[in-house]
Amino acid sequence: MSSAPNGLHQYPIVQAPMAGGGSCPPLAAVVSEAGGLGFLAGGYKTADGMYQEIKRTRGLTRRPFGVNLFVPQTASAASADPAAIEAYRGQLAGEASWYDVSIAPEDTVGTYDDGYEAKLAILLEDPVPVVSFTFGCPPAEVLTALRRAGTRSVVTVTSVEEARTAQAAGADGICVQGIEAGGHQGTHRDDPHTDGTAGVGLLALVGQVREAVALPITAAGGLMRGSQIAAVIAAGAEAAQLGTAFLACPESGADPLHKRALTDPLFPHTELTRAFSGRPARGLVNRFMREHGPYAPAAYPQVHHLTAGLRKAAAAAGDPQGMALWAGQGHRLARPLPAGQLVEVLAAELAEAQRALRMLKLRSAS
Repeated sequence: MSSAPNGLHQYPIVQAPMAGGGSCPPLAAVVSEAGGLGFLAGGYKTADGMYQEIKRTRGLTRRPFGVNLFVPQTASAASADPAAIEAYRGQLAGEASWYDVSIAPEDTVGTYDDGYEAKLAILLEDPVPVVSFTFGCPPAEVLTALRRAGTRSVVTVTSVEEARTAQAAGADGICVQGIEAGGHQGTHRDDPHTDGTAGVGLLALVGQVREAVALPITAAGGLMRGSQIAAVIAAGAEAAQLGTAFLACPESGADPLHKRALTDPLFPHTELTRAFSGRPARGLVNRFMREHGPYAPAAYPQVHHLTAGLRKAAAAAGDPQGMALWAGQGHRLARPLPAGQLVEVLAAELAEAQRALRMLKLRSAS
């Protein structure tokens, strides 16, 4: 992989694709211009909406950037319990009344593919340097087609088994996501009988995956400082993906309420919850999560659509207690620096940490 064009190894700092607004062309472009690898989030957008963001990013930078896609969850959606979904709709009635909005009726379950095929067709016809996948691994023929188009593929994994699946399918790299990560856990299958808290911490998971597969690893989960990037590289990764760290940047598309909440003493910790989407996702603990998390069914993306209007209304009302405040465990270390400056600071911290490690090895050997 190191000799291939757009090799991922040359970008030790990767800006995570944050669906829902955090990732946007200005952020991705500035990160790439600063020497990192910026990413756009294709999730929750129409195919044309994704393409317009790609064109806008190309107008802001000529450097490589990536696009993330959600692997379709149609089978999981079809197996969700309709009665549980309707019960949760009732659970949310008070929220709808409080924010004076209606909870939209459910659409046909089989349509919940996030426009995946149309988005993939665009990316094959007009390629970008890197495409990553979340919630599953595409079949080998898709990864082969991307490679023929000149695109490097990365599959998000949360276990050794998923990493082996990605390698067998022909992925060019994997993003190893630890339990510390903000937003959705990128598991290939969502076990409806668990809450996602049984996941593995990032350093342990990188070590396990490194011994199991030969693919380049990008490590993700709670990373906020260059010294932490040095740690995951020492553990076997080639790069680190940071989401929450870039969420606070002025170029981020996140709501200002969300940005401020990252370091607000009112939100001291995070938890995994199904409250907002029906799939385990890590966010700042707020009123909505406390009141509705225990009752949320394992039904993605149905629950995401049920709560979409409520979340939008809460943001419009200036109420972070009703928003999905996605954040990793390191959120209190967020720095509201311009994205380009943050990349430079992280790179300097990484270099200093790696120098310290080299000195330690030299002293130990002498």
